[in-house]
Amino acid sequence: MKNLVLIILLTTLITSCNQQTPEEKLINLNGYWEIEKVEFSKDSIKQFRMSENVDYFEIKDGVGFRKKVRPQYDGTYIVTEDAEKIEARIENDSLNLYYATPFDSWKETVLKASEDKMSIRSNQGFIYHYKRFKSLLNELNEEEI
Repeated sequence: MKNLVLIILLTTLITSCNQQTPEEKLINLNGYWEIEKVEFSKDSIKQFRMSENVDYFEIKDGVGFRKKVRPQYDGTYIVTEDAEKIEARIENDSLNLYYATPFDSWKETVLKASEDKMSIRSNQGFIYHYKRFKSLLNELNEEEI
C-alpha cells in the first residue's frame, strides 16, 4: 500500500513539474517559428519538411502581432505587409491568443511554448506544431565553429 501511495505521489510530482504556466508560454512565444506538422485529427497529420514562410510573433504587455516572413539565404527576411493583431490573455490556466484582421477574428490556445518547440490549437481543433526557426546562415556558422 505504501508503495502505491509513493508511486502516485511521484507520478503527480513528475507530471506537475512538466506543466508550463501560461506566463512561461508567453515568454517563449516571441520570435521566428517554422511549422513542422499539423494534426487535423489523431489519424490525419500533415508533415512539413520545409516551408518558404516562417511565422514571426511579437507580443509585449499582452498585445502584438503575427506576420509571415520569407527567409533569405543572406540572413534577411522578406516581410509581408499583412499582420494579424494579437491579444494574449491568460484564462483558466491557459494562454489564449485572440487574433483580429479587417476580415476575421478568431482564438487559438497555446498548448506548449518552450525555447525550441511550440504547439497551438486552433478554434477548429487543429494542432499546429512549430520548431524555433534557425536560418541557414546560422546553421552554417555553427558548423564552422
